Parts: sequence; structure tokens; C-alpha cells
Amino acid sequence: MLNRITPWLLTITCLFPMLLIAAEEAENKTKLAWTDAAEAPEDFAWQGEFAGDVKTDDGKQAIGLQLIARGDGQFEAVSYKGGLPGDGWDGTEQTRVNSTLEDGQILFTHKETGMTATVKQDMMTIAIKNKDGKTVGTLNRVTRKSETLGAKPPEGAVVLFDGTTGENFENGRVSKEGFLMQGVTSKQTFKDCHLHVEFMLPFMPYATGQQRGNSGCYLQGRYEVQMLDSFGLAGLDNECGGIYSVKAPQVNMCLPPLTWQTYDIDFTAPVFDEDGNKTKNATLTVRHNGVLVQDHVEVEGPTRAAPFQESAEAGPLYLQDHSNPVRYRNIWLVEK
Repeated sequence: MLNRITPWLLTITCLFPMLLIAAEEAENKTKLAWTDAAEAPEDFAWQGEFAGDVKTDDGKQAIGLQLIARGDGQFEAVSYKGGLPGDGWDGTEQTRVNSTLEDGQILFTHKETGMTATVKQDMMTIAIKNKDGKTVGTLNRVTRKSETLGAKPPEGAVVLFDGTTGENFENGRVSKEGFLMQGVTSKQTFKDCHLHVEFMLPFMPYATGQQRGNSGCYLQGRYEVQMLDSFGLAGLDNECGGIYSVKAPQVNMCLPPLTWQTYDIDFTAPVFDEDGNKTKNATLTVRHNGVLVQDHVEVEGPTRAAPFQESAEAGPLYLQDHSNPVRYRNIWLVEK
């Protein structure tokens, strides 16, 4: 009996260290992050947004498609009827298909319909074919920018970061490119205000969920509007544009990583009476990349991981450090 067991024990003993090494390597990959497109691996150049028309039995159908890099040549395509989110999508269920970069192209096949989508080697077009192999449409790469990108602070605004110094923040660190780094708290505190902040999420193709380009914009250090690379995802309350654990965005406006994005937030602080009892909740209205994603949403109290407790006192702007290299620029607010 012992003779029969011994080979199995030897096999397990030999395999166990190899499994540990493989697991460690996989975990290390999920932490890989790029903040400069010029240094990012090949997969970065393929990802992005596409839009165009496809012929159907009922005529032409506008289609939007988001191509997500998953690392090592793996990609996920998400298609939307009517166009891209915030630009025509009719809100119906997305179609998701996975594929691999091979021979200089990515071929996606929808099993139910037999239709294919081929991302060409120029990375600028996607050819759509029906089940008979006939071309029925072409999607072209589009590069969207927020309409408020680069917005100048109006007269009387409080400029928190203009690219010159991080001195307006506790732990204010500036990257070599001149961008504010994550994990900072403004020295000045605020109540009601309009906030403008521009942010860039890192390229982390191997990471998923809350580990993929995570930060947070905390009004008064209490109420979080999530920052996350949720490009192509469902758009939940813990994804970009969501008020964490409170409300999902009306539409997922997250652009591809390493794209500068904007939050324009109108914040109304909670109201307390003379005895310290709260009589009104805080409210937030959020525009993500110029599109309304949260409309006068009441927040009953501090969101998860908020560094400050709720009170009648003014509070700072806190940009969360979630161990991912998120970058910020052009941060200003107007007090109301």
C-alpha cells in the first residue's frame, strides 16, 4: 500500500512549488500598470472604441463597440445597439464576445448568429460579416474626448492643482510628467461647491474588478464618486461614475485607460440644526466626461472607506490611494 502511495506523494511534492510559483506570477501580473502609452505593451494600441452601421433584414442598424484588452493578446468585444454609451446606445443588453490576437488581427465570432467582427491590422476598422461571410458593415475607430476637458477655472475659483505644485494637498506628490499622484487630501476645506477634476486611469490589462485602476474622489473626504477602469463594464455603483454603495451611474461613460477623463460635480453639503441633528442629506450631481450620470442623488452618510466622519464642518477633497497609479490634473472648484 505504501509503495502505491509514495509515487503520488512525490508527484504532489514536486508539483506544489510549481503551482505556488505560477500563482505568484499570475498575482504579480495583475499588479502590472502603465501610465505612459509609449511604454505600454502591444495590446494597448488595439483597445478602444468603434462605431458604424451594419445592414440587417430591417435596414441599417447603428452599432457601437468597445474593445477591451485583457492581457497576453486576449480581448473582449462589447457591442451596443444604436451606438456607444452616451452617444446613441439604446440601453438594451450588450453583446460580449472574447477572442485572441492572432496573425495580426482579432476575429470575434458570435455563436448564436454566426456573425463575425474582424479587427484589421491597421487597428482603425472592424469588418462585420454575416453567417454567409458577406460583409454587412464597417465600424471605424473613434476617439472621444470630454466636452469639459481642459476647462479653465472661472474667476473666483479655488485652484487646487494646475500642474505646478502639489503644495495645496497633504502628501501632495507630482509625477515627472507634472501630474498629481493618488493618495492626497486638500489642505483647504469646503462645503457647497462645484468641482472640476481631470483624471487618467492606468493601463492594467491583467487586473479585473476593483483592482483595475482604482481610486476615488471623496467630497469633504466623506462621499465617494468612484474612479475605476470600468471601460466596457456594466456600470455599477462601485464602478466609474458610481456613488459608491449608493447608486450606479445612469450610463457607463468610462473611456479607455490612459485617456484623460473629467468629473464635474455639483455638491451640496448636509444641513444640521443648532443641536447637531442632521435635517438634510448631502446631494451630488455628477457629469462624467460631460454626460449626466448622477442627478441630485441624496447620500445618507459617508460612503465606504471615507476617511472623515459626517458633521456640519467643512471637509477636504480626498483622492484615494487604492494602490494603483491614477493621475490627476486641472483640479479646481467654485464655492457656492
